[in-house]
This record gives sequence, structure tokens and C-alpha cells, in this order.
Amino acid sequence: MTEVRPIVTELLGQLGSSREARQYLEQFSRVNESRFAVIKVGGGVLAENLDALVAALAFLHRLGLYPIVLHGAGPQLDRALAEAGIATEKHDGLRVTSEEVMSVARPVIYRENARLVDALERHGVRARGLLHGVFECDYADREKLGLVGHVGQVHLDPVRGAVAAGALPVVACLGETRSGQVMNINADIATRELVWAIRPYKIIFLTPTGGLLDEDGRIISAISLTSDYETLIAQSWVHSGMQLKLAQIREMLQPLPPSASVSITSAEKLTRELFTHTGAGTLVRKGEKIEWFEQVPAERLPALEALVEGAFERSLKKDWLERRNVAGLLMAESDRAAALILDGADGVPYLDKIVVTPEARGEGLGAALWQALRARCPRMYWRARANNPIAGWYFQQAETCHRRGHWIVYTIGVDDFAELERLVQDAAARDSGWVEEA
Repeated sequence: MTEVRPIVTELLGQLGSSREARQYLEQFSRVNESRFAVIKVGGGVLAENLDALVAALAFLHRLGLYPIVLHGAGPQLDRALAEAGIATEKHDGLRVTSEEVMSVARPVIYRENARLVDALERHGVRARGLLHGVFECDYADREKLGLVGHVGQVHLDPVRGAVAAGALPVVACLGETRSGQVMNINADIATRELVWAIRPYKIIFLTPTGGLLDEDGRIISAISLTSDYETLIAQSWVHSGMQLKLAQIREMLQPLPPSASVSITSAEKLTRELFTHTGAGTLVRKGEKIEWFEQVPAERLPALEALVEGAFERSLKKDWLERRNVAGLLMAESDRAAALILDGADGVPYLDKIVVTPEARGEGLGAALWQALRARCPRMYWRARANNPIAGWYFQQAETCHRRGHWIVYTIGVDDFAELERLVQDAAARDSGWVEEA
């Protein structure tokens, strides 16, 4: 950790927020080294983005963080089988692995593992390829799938040994039966089994697309499996591959705590995903309910006030809520995130307070809250001080921004210039609710 300060300085220059980066670094540093993160690297990333991947992993290593890297080699194996004149056959999304297929698969997987380890070591990062000894398997379905493994036990000693030696573990998706027969394991299934065994702080999937894409090819920023899963998989544009990915992630997160999530991003944006509240890519959360209330329930008011005062480190006036015409409240069932919406000028909702605890931001609860808010309020305006720590994020979300004294007023869904001026004036003149104005 002797190089942490200059590296963090470099990181802050890239990401722009000292508070965010330092907060996440402190959180990660408190986690047991071998439980920091499991990063699943698709074969497409190894083929197309190896340099970016290695740069990101080297950066984490210099920070004293040791993610466990597990990689696939699907595209490489498809190509090698085609060159060998061997047909690719799949059953329920799993590659049928005959002895002939295995004779091609094993050297391909060995080669991809060595490529990543060698590239890391050229960057000055100690790395250890773990080709065998982690996954103990039985046959998943010998008749239909051949040498495809069903993971019965995960042996973590090789992983822990690598971390203890200061090396990044690079795990291949191969397993063995007790008798020593080498088995092919689907990379997502291997990741699931590794995650269940380790219970890491972060779970990350790196893909060439950098996230799950909607019907227009845009990255979906956040998915809550609790509230979004059934609706999402019913969409016509959610193809079978995406359905399978979501189903596997849902199964992976099922036995984990409610705060568990999977980040799907690109190698280039890995550090942004880890060290910023907004992240980069798709955050798939196990999820908790974000409840809607027409008025602030009396039993939730103390929790709302504690959340707001704790986040801003200021005291609210005793009658702060009485001065407000509440249009609605969105609040997470854990009381760690909330958005208070008021009646605004011209019937446009005014976002009075939006608060998410730092830990909940890292879990993606902030993104889920914003998604719920936008669904409720397609037209909206709010204000924040220019030095607000998340002013940059507000700027990205808003369609217009207007300076009024020490306030920046943001709007979404408002096109009429006269109406915009009325909303900006209204926002700038509103009572903040704090005991003392800063």
C-alpha cells in the first residue's frame, strides 16, 4: 500500500471525485483480501480488450486489491473447433463436450489463461494461473452433454494461496472428477459456484458490450430483480442469451444478502464501476422494494429525517415538512434511500430532497431510486448548490441547467422557455428546510 497516495491521485484525476474514490478504497481495504471481488472475464474480452483488462487489473493490484479473475474462452473455442472441422453443439445453453471437443478445448483454455497471466506479469503484476484444483465435479449429464462438469465442491486453498503470495489468481473454467477426469464448466456456472463459496464484496462481469442492452442498443443502467425481472424477460427484445444471463445472475444472487449485486461493465470502465457512485455499465441488484407514498407516513418520518440529516450533516427545522406541499415520497424498505417530491410550479413535480447512503450507492440503490423516480416523474425540476458533490451527475441526468445565485436549477421534460423561467425562479426561491442556510 506504499504507492496508494499517488495512485489515488491518478484515479481522482480520471474520475473527478475525491470523496467517492477514497470512500470506496476504504471500504474495499476493510474486506478480507481474498473476498474483495470475483471478476468474470468473457472470452470476447480476452480477444478484443486484453490491454484494457490488464491495465485495470494492474491498477487494482497496485492499490493492494486482489480480485479473483475467472475467465472463459467461448469465441476462441468456437473458432478452434471450426478450424478443426468439429461442429459446435449446445444443449440448454451448455456446450456439448465430447472427448474430441475436449481435445481442442483444453489447449485453447490453457493458452488463454497463459496469455492473461503473461500480460499481467509484463505489467509488473504477479499472477498465478489456476488451471486445475479449484472445481471438483461430477458429470452434469454424461449422455447428453459429455464431459461437462456439475460442480460439487469448490476448493479455495489454491485461490487463497495465490493471494497470500501477493499474486492475482487467474482461474480457468475447468474442473476434475475425483478420479482426475478433466471437465468443461460453463463460465457463468463456474462464476456462480465461486461466488457462493467466497461470498465476495463485489461481483463483476466484464463483457465487450459493457452492459446489458435495451431494445435501442443502449446500456440499461440498473436492474432490480425484485421489481424488474418478470417484466424484463417478457419483453420481445430480450433475446434468449440475455434471458439466460439474467436467470443465471438471479440464481447466483438468490442465497446472498439483499445488498448483493452483479456489475456488468467493460474492461475500460472497470475502475469507474468500482470507484464511483454512478458506476459504468449495468448493475443487476437482488434488490429491495422502493415504496411509493402519496404522503410521508408518520411512522416513516423519523427514518426520513435521520436519513436526510445524516447525509447532509445538517439539522432540519422542526416544522420543515409542514411548510411543504408533498406530492409523494419514494423510500427504500431499508430506509437507506429516499426522494421527496413536492407540488411544483405549473403542475411540474419539484424534487425537494433525494438522499442515498454511501453504502447503498455502492450497491446500486441510488440508480434504482432514480429509475423509479423518472418513471413517476417524466417532467421534473430540482436545485443543488454548484459545489454539491454529485453536481456532475445531476448535470448528466438533466436536460437543462440554469444558474441562479448559488443555486443550479435542473430540469427534465420541460421545453417551453417561459415555463422554464417560471420553474427556475420558483426553485431558487424555495425554503431549504435547514435550521441555518449555508
